[in-house]
Amino acid sequence: MRRRKESKMSQADLSPRRLRSRIRRLARQLGKTELVLLGTIRPRWIAARHGASRKRLGPYYQWTFKAAGKTVTVNLSPSQVKPFQVAIDRQRAVERLLAQMRRLSRQFLDATTKGVPRRKPQQ
Repeated sequence: MRRRKESKMSQADLSPRRLRSRIRRLARQLGKTELVLLGTIRPRWIAARHGASRKRLGPYYQWTFKAAGKTVTVNLSPSQVKPFQVAIDRQRAVERLLAQMRRLSRQFLDATTKGVPRRKPQQ
C-alpha cells in the first residue's frame, strides 16, 4: 500500500489515532537532531589592486545571523564552512518538522476536543 504525501491528505483522511502516530514520529525525528545553527553562509570576494591590474581574491566565507535584533557577521575558515553549513541545514529541517507538528497538533486538537460553535466557516 502506497502512502499519500502528507500535504495532500485532508483532515478527514486522518483519524486522531493516525494524527497522534504522525506527531510521535516527527517528535522522534526531532529528538535525533544534533547541532543546529541559525543563519546563512555566503562566499565573498575582494577586488584588490596590484599596480595597474586588479585581482579577485577569495572566496572568503561569512556566516551571518541575528542576535538580540542585530545582524552578526562572523568570518569562517574554509575548514569551518562544511560543519557550519550542515548545522544550518539541520536548523532548517527542524523548522520544517516543527511546522508539520504544529499543523498536525491543531488537527488532532480540533478532532479530539469540543470547541465553541463557529458562525463562519473556517478558512
